[in-house]
Amino acid sequence: MSSLTGFTEVPVVDVSGLRTDDPAEHRRVAAELGRAAREVGFFYVSGTGIDPALAADLRRVAQEFFALPVEEKMRTYIGRSTNHRGYVPIGEEVFAGGTRDLKEAFDLGADLPADDPDHLAGRMLGPNQWPGLPGFAEAVTAWYDEVMALGRALLRGFALALGEPADAFDAHVTKPPSQLRLIHYPYDPDAKDAVGIGAHTDYECFTLLLPTAPGLEVLNGAGEWIDVPPREGTLVVNVGDILEMWTNGRFVATTHRVRKVSEERYSFPLFFNVDHDTLIAPLPQFVAEGEPAHEPIVAGDHLFAQTAQSFSYLRERLAAGELQLPEGSRQLSSFGQEALQAAGRPA
Repeated sequence: MSSLTGFTEVPVVDVSGLRTDDPAEHRRVAAELGRAAREVGFFYVSGTGIDPALAADLRRVAQEFFALPVEEKMRTYIGRSTNHRGYVPIGEEVFAGGTRDLKEAFDLGADLPADDPDHLAGRMLGPNQWPGLPGFAEAVTAWYDEVMALGRALLRGFALALGEPADAFDAHVTKPPSQLRLIHYPYDPDAKDAVGIGAHTDYECFTLLLPTAPGLEVLNGAGEWIDVPPREGTLVVNVGDILEMWTNGRFVATTHRVRKVSEERYSFPLFFNVDHDTLIAPLPQFVAEGEPAHEPIVAGDHLFAQTAQSFSYLRERLAAGELQLPEGSRQLSSFGQEALQAAGRPA
């Protein structure tokens, strides 16, 4: 199973080789991605080719939005959306530990029309809610498109790292419910032992994160929390539930949290996902004789089930019988080191 170690720092992988036409460079980067995913599950990527001006524009419009009065932000409250898009007020999210998060957010994805055939309950595809701030939608969309392009390149690198052709997963990324979150952790002088966001894994394939301040921590194989501070010119990448599933645990969806946020902090994670109907099962080369295999999941159903169990407005609809979890839905914290340790298995 996983060779996740008691690591004390997070490695840096230069992914510029993925943007060349040199197959040898692709294989070199893929080997580094595979090593980082097996041994740590979290790493920085440099050489992304993303214009720093896009990050500056994203941060500027995020600051403008979160500085608005609460009643103005609530005009785009996520509970008004039929496909989980919009403003997330402080305390809306509750993870497996039962703590309410000390953060606010704005969630969005590919801006599809309301009459898109996949704009259905539970599929998390459809139109975004946009605030009336000049330039907000343009700056956010520009960042989303650029990071999604990087994610497609990383997916090809992971395919090579898993012994598959580079394009093995391309057919599963045609209309993915990949989400971008704009997250704001307000200044909190009493945050010595506060939880900004509770311990969790990410439900998708992998995450590409731009943070602006310290606070992110990752759980290593020895059960210790390790700081992942921002590094200039990089994004943070972490393995999600789907990569753990595809590798039958060789890559572990890394449990992480945000704590001790005393300074104001912004964070911009893009959760790179595959298409809703993609059936995720362990690849044959990762199921040894006599070894238990993860039960297959449908990627979009898993995303919706985890989301519905952690957002208050969706939990209320579940309790009222207005929504139902998909058949076979996992409980929160069913992947990652916490799940392994709870099952008595080494991480």
